[in-house]
Formats: sequence, structure tokens, C-alpha cells
Amino acid sequence: MTDDVELDYDYLMQKSLRNLMRDVLEIIRDIGDAPGEHHFYIEFLTHAPGVSIPEHLLQEYPERMTIVLQHQFQNLIIDDDGFGVTLWFKGRETRLEIPFLAVTSFADPSVEFGLRFEPVDQDDDSDADATDEAEAAPASDNASGTEEKPKPGDGADVVSLDAFRKK
Repeated sequence: MTDDVELDYDYLMQKSLRNLMRDVLEIIRDIGDAPGEHHFYIEFLTHAPGVSIPEHLLQEYPERMTIVLQHQFQNLIIDDDGFGVTLWFKGRETRLEIPFLAVTSFADPSVEFGLRFEPVDQDDDSDADATDEAEAAPASDNASGTEEKPKPGDGADVVSLDAFRKK
């Protein structure tokens, strides 16, 4: 019966925004590099299901890690569930595999664009409680894939769905 169906707009919005991120990654994969001044900060949960990163990075980043895709990345592969990319950490070639559901933020500081994603419980495909509005990582010429801590007032504006929700 259709009266039992409830539309989960939060879930649908998060899914659409993750698809936007996937579309951007597909564009840079297809052209082989980030165009112009574009560069992308992608923060993800290091222990989320499906994340594959070396043990030394897990020890250094036990909860979250931010990577930068600008000029120094290779073998960007994207599928419906996530992406894989080769980066260099302290001169060492490293392969990362990151499911889209593990990503917590995506930003392109060159155009002051950023998204913050709500954590997803992958067991039942429902979203967790909304998080507070936060800022994305600051702009930098660092394309090595190393994490940088955001500074208050720096970075891109982040789109928060909370601003559009009725209280």
C-alpha cells in the first residue's frame, strides 16, 4: 500500500551528492589530470568497510585521512561503489581503494566548492544523524596525497542540508 511508503529525502540527497563526486572523478579520469587550477580534497574514514590502505597509513591516520588529487596521481579507477588511486607518500608509491560510502567530504578549493557527507550505516543503507556544518580542507599546492589539517576560516564553503530542513 502506498500509504506505508515514506520518502527518505536525506538519503536521496546524500546519494545524489555522492554521484556528483563520482561524476567529477570520472571526468578527471577521462582527461587524465585535474583541469586548470582544479584540485580535490577527499576525506574518508580509514576503517570503513571496503577501505584498503597500507598499515603504516592506518597507524598514522587511525580515523580519517584526507588525500589530494591534483597532478601527482595515477591509475584512477572508478566503479559504482568507489574509486582506487595511486598516490605517493614520502616518495613511496601507494595504492588506495576507497568506497564512496567511506567519503566524509569532497572539496575543490579552486572554485570554493565543498560537500560534507553524513556517515552511512552500510548494514541497513540508512543515514546516521546529521552532522554539524563543517569546513573542507584548505587550498594548497600539495598534491602528494598527505593530510593537511583545516584551519578556521580557510577552505571552501560546504553545502549543508541542515540549512534547508524544517525545524
